[in-house]
Amino acid sequence: LPIQFADYALWQRDALGDESDAQSVLGRQLAYWQRRLDGLPDVLVLPTDRPRPADSSYRGAEHHFSIPAPVAEQIAALAQREAGTPFMVVHAALAALLARLSATDDIAIATPVAGRGQAVLDGLIGMFVNTLVLRTAVPSGASFAELLAAVKQVDLDAFANADVPFESVVDAVAPIRSAAFAPLAQVILAFDPAGSIAHLDAEVDGLHVEQIDPTVVPAQVDLTVRVHSAPAGEPWTGSLVYATDLFDGASIAVLVERFLALLGSVTADPSTVVGDVDVLTAAEAERLALMPVPRVSGGGRSLVELFAGSATAF
Repeated sequence: LPIQFADYALWQRDALGDESDAQSVLGRQLAYWQRRLDGLPDVLVLPTDRPRPADSSYRGAEHHFSIPAPVAEQIAALAQREAGTPFMVVHAALAALLARLSATDDIAIATPVAGRGQAVLDGLIGMFVNTLVLRTAVPSGASFAELLAAVKQVDLDAFANADVPFESVVDAVAPIRSAAFAPLAQVILAFDPAGSIAHLDAEVDGLHVEQIDPTVVPAQVDLTVRVHSAPAGEPWTGSLVYATDLFDGASIAVLVERFLALLGSVTADPSTVVGDVDVLTAAEAERLALMPVPRVSGGGRSLVELFAGSATAF
């Protein structure tokens, strides 16, 4: 090979400079992350089946799902129309769902980036992957199209500052460190078109290569969403790795159903207001439709009295 990993490391130090130098590339990028992540909530509080333990076991499980071909086509079309990427559309939809479920408008989602910025690095064996924290404001009164525009800018800015190692960002931002949760972001979104090659079975110069599914599924964070694209007209595949310390499989199945419903809804009509998106599952909507609606006359009573009367009616 023309270069080795050690050559890359030396070039990186020479070209990017030292993190302690405010005028270097790394110094400027580190300052960006400090500004961007200042005041970020320590934990994204989602509805869980169990309280968060003091020490994470990192045990996980995986739920597989499929994005129907018509929805996948809507994602691709919307991305093209807005001069963005399918990743940005999925990121915006996931941020909208997390905002609805957590009742907060400050959403941080981490994503891995390859880090191979030059063609000469393509054949080089070594660890280049970095993690970026994408922090997005999700106003409930904004349309999905407006949220997507904001997410697009957040993502582009993050990718432009992707050279700083994640551990250096953590040290600089100095969030609360805990054995109970990952720092800065507890949800990861990985959008990997190459990963759509499922059930690998190949022969390379007499060497047989096949995919082996792991017997143990580790949960690096609370939720890891992986989406794999596919050729036009075919459904996309995906999986959600979740921490079994917090979630049961049934709850994750419902969460995925909400995500797919929201993804289909907002890509079909991007003018939909984020706070108005229906996140109920079909079963929940059916149960609510069958519930009796109590009729309570006001009669000058207080709100507390009206509430008590409504509860009595059930």
